Amino acid sequence: MVYPACVAQDAAVEQSSPSSNEAPQTSDEKPNEQARKSYLGRVVAQPMSHLGASWLVRPERDEEESASESFQKLDLKPGMVLCDLGCGNGYWTLPMARKVGPEGAVYAVDIQPEMLQKLRQRADQFGLKNIRPVLGTIDNPKIPENKIDLLLMVDVYHEFSHPQSMLWEIRRSLTPTGVVALLEYRKEDPTVPIKLLHKMSKRQIMKEYHANGFKLVREYNELPWQHLMFFARDDSPLEAIQPEPTEQVLQRIGPAQER
Repeated sequence: MVYPACVAQDAAVEQSSPSSNEAPQTSDEKPNEQARKSYLGRVVAQPMSHLGASWLVRPERDEEESASESFQKLDLKPGMVLCDLGCGNGYWTLPMARKVGPEGAVYAVDIQPEMLQKLRQRADQFGLKNIRPVLGTIDNPKIPENKIDLLLMVDVYHEFSHPQSMLWEIRRSLTPTGVVALLEYRKEDPTVPIKLLHKMSKRQIMKEYHANGFKLVREYNELPWQHLMFFARDDSPLEAIQPEPTEQVLQRIGPAQER
């Protein structure tokens, strides 16, 4: 199946030049950023409330999104220091903590204290002691500098009201070979059953991350609903790659409704 109208529409919107107040900032100084309604041609979505936390741990999630497949592709090792940014009630945090073991650690960051309380309860239930809950703010995840081997964001980046500030802090937190693992629902596939504002196209992701000092170093395109893209700092020794066009991906794997 071909999506010429959808892809063309994305290109028209997302290749438009940013306005002067959206100029990329990748300097040593943190951006002086106000809350945004849009960023580089993309409308910023509203964050999910803690009242919807049960949806994050719904029994059918793995079947729908192949979350276990995504987790495997993170390539986590014992002793790694991780961050689950926008951790919610810990759907990803708990298996991450198990994987890195007692010698590793997982910074679990959320801006809603209610989410962190739910996470603590689940972590205590399973006896996980290497999780470090962090109450972040809308422009600062409050994670240590040059410490994180892998920072995971699952369907959360598109909700940041201060994307430049957050990416500045995230870039600062990574080790030289550390990576951001970004999962976002495919905007290019209209059959992915998620509201449009909570989807991102690969073109838009590349635009925003490149503008903020990141390069794509790895990707996995076989998931039913989502992009999985790995970004390193632009000064990382990891080699940059070119993304596979999503239209080509959809030609190969088919749209979500057919999988």
